[in-house]
Amino acid sequence: MKQWLVSSASVLAALSASAFAQETADEDMIIVTGSQVVLGGTYDGDQVSRGARAGLLGNLDYMEQPFSSIGYTEDLLRQQQAISVGDAVRNDPTVRLAKGFGNFQEVFIIRGFPVYSDDMTYNGVYGILPRQFVAAELIERVEVFRGANAFLNGAAPGGSASGGLVNIVPKRAGEEPVTRLTAGLVGQGHLSLAADAGRRFGTDDEFGIRINAVKRDGETAIEGQERDLTVLSLGTDYRGERVRFTFDMGYQDHRIDRPRPQVTPLGDVPEVPGTDANYGQPWTYTDEQQLFGAFRGEVDLTTAVTAWLAVGGRTGEEQNVLANPNATAEGLTTAYRFDNTREDNVVSADTGISWTVATGSIDHRFVASASVIDLESKNAYALSDFINTIPGNLYEINSAAIPANDFFTGGELDNPLTTEETTNTSYALADTLSFIDGRLQATLGLRFQDIETTSFDYNTGAELSSYSADAVTPTVGVVYRATDGISVFGNYAENLRPGAIAPATSGGTPISNAGEILDPFRGEQLEAGVKFDQGSYGGTVSVFTLNQPQSIVDDGVFTDGGEVRVSGLEAVAYGEPVTDLQLIGGFTWLDAELETTDGGLNEGNRPIGVPEFQANLSAQYAVASVPGLSLDSRIMYTGEQYTNTANSVAIDSWTRLDIGAAYSWTVSENELTLRARAENVLNKNYWSSTGGFPGANYLVQGDPRTYLISLSVGL
Repeated sequence: MKQWLVSSASVLAALSASAFAQETADEDMIIVTGSQVVLGGTYDGDQVSRGARAGLLGNLDYMEQPFSSIGYTEDLLRQQQAISVGDAVRNDPTVRLAKGFGNFQEVFIIRGFPVYSDDMTYNGVYGILPRQFVAAELIERVEVFRGANAFLNGAAPGGSASGGLVNIVPKRAGEEPVTRLTAGLVGQGHLSLAADAGRRFGTDDEFGIRINAVKRDGETAIEGQERDLTVLSLGTDYRGERVRFTFDMGYQDHRIDRPRPQVTPLGDVPEVPGTDANYGQPWTYTDEQQLFGAFRGEVDLTTAVTAWLAVGGRTGEEQNVLANPNATAEGLTTAYRFDNTREDNVVSADTGISWTVATGSIDHRFVASASVIDLESKNAYALSDFINTIPGNLYEINSAAIPANDFFTGGELDNPLTTEETTNTSYALADTLSFIDGRLQATLGLRFQDIETTSFDYNTGAELSSYSADAVTPTVGVVYRATDGISVFGNYAENLRPGAIAPATSGGTPISNAGEILDPFRGEQLEAGVKFDQGSYGGTVSVFTLNQPQSIVDDGVFTDGGEVRVSGLEAVAYGEPVTDLQLIGGFTWLDAELETTDGGLNEGNRPIGVPEFQANLSAQYAVASVPGLSLDSRIMYTGEQYTNTANSVAIDSWTRLDIGAAYSWTVSENELTLRARAENVLNKNYWSSTGGFPGANYLVQGDPRTYLISLSVGL
């Protein structure tokens, strides 16, 4: 890995020197299609960007992408007083927010499949962001890519992202200077103080720096749940004529005491407790500290050739003491204590080159890239007696004494050993062909991917198993610009996950190929749609079918013959269709099916946690008669979700309404903005999701009515 990075950096340094030598000879700024660094503009209202990253193809305008994606801006997050990435994707009608298995990780369900927060990318690089939670103060844009993306981005290191991907763009210094202080209150006593400063320097403002700091502390709207969050970030960038780069660093310390846990139903779904009820034990907590950073640079070697290099890393520690309950239909619970610690060290990189050339009347944009991610994870755990469990009740909170955690252990909590090493390496080549003066574009691509994973014993560090396999994932995408405002697109793409290792037994039945490593699981997607751009607003309508292989046992043989298939229709619109009115809205209809199952059991049923229909509408209106005043609202609907593959038990559909207002005025040339917001204003009682981890059916309760108020001062 080190040799790979050194050689790549040496090549880029040589290319940079060559480019600087040419810079003085050419005064014209080179505009690079698919820049790895430069972001596009936004639609009117500044809530949604006009383009987003399409993996190795770089940043592309929506109308020129043969895929479906959207980018939510820092302005939107600030308007809605967002706290995390999850608050941003609540605006997306194609995404639903869930929680991780056994912890409080944010998980994003896209096209019926989970995207773990481990598998988000940071400026296009895997593995760099904090694993469980990413604070909104770190974010310039949240980009949601919909659909299979193994070619564009490579296989996700955590094994998710089958149905989409989330990319985080760190904050950048804008054209206007920023010095902003914000004080806020959330819920019953959760206070926050944030500072945000950005400046550009140089003859042509080519250098930029953005610094953010935030502290949140206190009790949330959930009874007895306290959150302590510290965030520091530094973002720098350089925008030269031939050389552009960014360098970002961040630190996040996030702790939740007495977090409200997930609930696993033992049969029928229990009635939803009170909206602010907390059935978590008072001694439970989750705590993580993460230090991370990334560099991305690109060099225009000529007017037709650009090279890039991105390198990032993260070191992090996590500690958890959990007691997530099982619950009967009557709400009686049992739980046991589970402690775990984790330490991660990650290095991730990608490099590549793009060049344009014409062959007769056809223009080509070739892209070649290589990427690698190397993860070392140290883990340990300890459990209390899971036979004589802690009794409880969802509706009559029982605070139990903390039990001993020495019933079953793996490793030492204060000195965990390496338990997992993962290295994903890939090489990709793409050609985007342009016909009819660029109105018709076709993208052809192949990515070779090698996946290596080794697991080690928690107590001895001895190697237990290893996995090494490779696969080639192709893609074909076509986009036709029918008019200046309408594009028609279609694509074939694949997703990729590591194959499973055959167990010794399944359900008590011996497996004849125990220990065999299955080839990587490759799913396929077909998608077609229409995009429109009317200047101040735009949108996408698409239909797709997407499948994901699953492991099953067939006549005593462990195989990859299982399959989940999801077909759907998505419609999304955004922008400012009417002066002073900004909208983000749409719906998703999903026909999800267990296509092939173990022994045919529950075949044809819906997977756990995938609703048939979901819809969103967010609106913000600037009141012309009262300068500085704006009103906003957001309504979300999610259909019922099955909690078992037999489809005999489900959580109810739910609708949630959020409302808000903001007022800005000027005092001594300083702009002040007061924001107030009520989320779940009707105090709706609901289970918001079930599952979020394959095969699991735990329930996550929706947040109670939550008031947010903040005052920002621009200096």
